Amino acid sequence: MLNRNAFTEILVRRFVRANRIPAVHPPQAPRLHASKRRWSGSALKAFETERGRPSRAPLLAQAAVFLLLVALALSAQAAVREVGAIGLTVNDLGRELSFFTNTLPFELVSISDAGGKEQDALLGLRGTRLRIAKLRLGEERITLAEHVGRKGRPIPPDSRSFDHWFQHIAIVVSDMDQAYARLLAHKVAHVSTAPQTLPEWNKDAGGIKAFYFRDPEDHVLEMIWFPPGKGNPKWQQPTERIFLGIDHTAIVVSDTDQSLAFYRDQLGLKVAGGAHNFGAEQEHLNQVFGANLRITALKAERGPGIEFLEYITPPGGRDLPPDTRANDLVFWTTHLVVKDVGKLSATLRGAASRFVSKPNTAMRSLIVRDPDGHALQLDSADKPVTRN
Repeated sequence: MLNRNAFTEILVRRFVRANRIPAVHPPQAPRLHASKRRWSGSALKAFETERGRPSRAPLLAQAAVFLLLVALALSAQAAVREVGAIGLTVNDLGRELSFFTNTLPFELVSISDAGGKEQDALLGLRGTRLRIAKLRLGEERITLAEHVGRKGRPIPPDSRSFDHWFQHIAIVVSDMDQAYARLLAHKVAHVSTAPQTLPEWNKDAGGIKAFYFRDPEDHVLEMIWFPPGKGNPKWQQPTERIFLGIDHTAIVVSDTDQSLAFYRDQLGLKVAGGAHNFGAEQEHLNQVFGANLRITALKAERGPGIEFLEYITPPGGRDLPPDTRANDLVFWTTHLVVKDVGKLSATLRGAASRFVSKPNTAMRSLIVRDPDGHALQLDSADKPVTRN
């Protein structure tokens, strides 16, 4: 049986909404004292009886613990086990392949074609014909998917780093100067004015170096360098390679607490850290004047992280257009490996989540949107599933 402190921490962590105040760390929940509890009905009467008379409060607490643990166990069965490949939608696969394998040193793993009713159902389109390239950098993977014959819309030319459809991947480098020199030699399009070093006063992000740039079709990418003691320890291993792998994919969110309710409470990802970034370096990094960000990092058991970027300021980040489709270039896809796609999708449908994939189709994968419209592909870890 859990003691009262553990029980309190679980209840607060699962059911109390965090304050909407920018913070370097996720806010700590206050302890609940007996004098501040609320009771109703027979529980209130029992609480107000003579001290010598037995109270029903302990029984209620035990029942609540039991029900909560059952709910958590059921949720864990469908939790995300791994963050897999990050998918980009492209209009010219040849040009994008040249960029990722020459300007950047990704390794081409395979090129394949896909289409038919299964792809139509997965992507919510008709007449789908795809040419898909799978690439690898270190242990992490990306996919480039071209819609053959049915090109989507390009990324809006006025797209900004704080618009709610924004997403990027963070490519880890062992030497920022050498990596930046390589990009300069290939004349990449800058987002950042130059590589930025985050200030030392920021205890969670101080010393990290980062640089935003664009691929030929305006997808934003990031190079990132971690000083000793920051980031995943694997990025500190001795190596002669300059480009090491993908640390995370970052997405702009309109409300961190709303996104945590989806990614943490429904998908089962774990909060791994956070930061509060602002100042001149942050403004130069993402070209947003007055940038003030609440950053929250999440992880699964394996794979790169998912990072929330909530812009406290400036206001005015635009929502994903409601008519966005899977062949538009703003359509990124983050692959999540789950034990049981069927059970998880049923839970998400019960919570009124929006799906890209069409219902009533037997398949191994489904695409769902998060509260801000970012696409997540739920891939079954073991067997095909049937959606209801």
